[in-house]
Amino acid sequence: MESNKLYKVLVVDDDPMVRILLRTRLEGDGYAVEEAENGMSALERLAGDHEIRIIITDLLMPEMNGFELISRIRGQDGRYAYIIVLSQMSDRKSLIHALSNGADDYMTKPIFLDEVRLRLAGAARLLRLEGQDALIFSMAKMMEFRSEETGYHLERVRRFTRIAARDFAISHPEYRLSLSIADEIALVSPLHDIGKIAVPDCILHKPGKLDAEEWARMQMHTTIGGNLLEELYQKNGTPYLRFAYEIAKFHHEWWDGSGYPCGLAGEEIPLASRIMALADVYDALTSRRSYKDEFSHETARRIILEKSGTQFDPRIVEGFVRREFEWQAIRERFREELQPLSRSP
Repeated sequence: MESNKLYKVLVVDDDPMVRILLRTRLEGDGYAVEEAENGMSALERLAGDHEIRIIITDLLMPEMNGFELISRIRGQDGRYAYIIVLSQMSDRKSLIHALSNGADDYMTKPIFLDEVRLRLAGAARLLRLEGQDALIFSMAKMMEFRSEETGYHLERVRRFTRIAARDFAISHPEYRLSLSIADEIALVSPLHDIGKIAVPDCILHKPGKLDAEEWARMQMHTTIGGNLLEELYQKNGTPYLRFAYEIAKFHHEWWDGSGYPCGLAGEEIPLASRIMALADVYDALTSRRSYKDEFSHETARRIILEKSGTQFDPRIVEGFVRREFEWQAIRERFREELQPLSRSP
């Protein structure tokens, strides 16, 4: 069955001992493994073997380094490959560069074999979600066509949500949020504003401040989107649709109870919605909108910290600070010269 499929892995490193170490572990777990000693060799193997879906690559290699390899892979059409980079813990600048170029995940040297197994399992989960992912993005793009936002907004939000959800899963094991559930939360995050499909264009694209009646209509997008996704969830019981419903309906609730549509507070707000709230606000702050210019990461960080405990769950804010270099890398990778001009309250 597809759910049990082990994907073929390409290990790219100029150190033969690293390649042997990884090959031994991965083949022992049932993965098929190919090797390449540099980026140029890796591209040749990828061109000749379309079954390779996961790539583990070093960054500093002769002939073609890992940075250029990632850029070349992401510049090609075809099936998506999940890229994990190997990096020194102290070399944060290179890691940010790699993530900005298109890497999905990273492992630090020295390599711990148990971590390799977990990283590969995470990669396989995401690859298996490709079909669902395409469907969800198609649904979300219905809203984008009306709001004049681009796919970059959806991609950024999804990746921000994944970083935040995974950090929470690791940092707060008492909540029993597994990494696979964290990935499902990220998967459905692009549906957060699906309810805006029912908001009139004159409100959605108004450049100035909304009046009281218009603001009430805008706020209804949470209830409309939530009800739509809740109905779908009730019909088929698919777990990820429950997260989609929670995100769409409650991502504008505030930790102190002053949000909408239900005025929920603290732990009353579903965890997926609390995570989505911060991801959505960070993207809104650092993007240009019809009513504001984009803010720098530093300004957005300050605003988020100021609203910790009022708008945002303080633990999720702490996770944002812990992983902010990854948020910055995603923002830079999917930055647009012409930012979307829609309203994102």
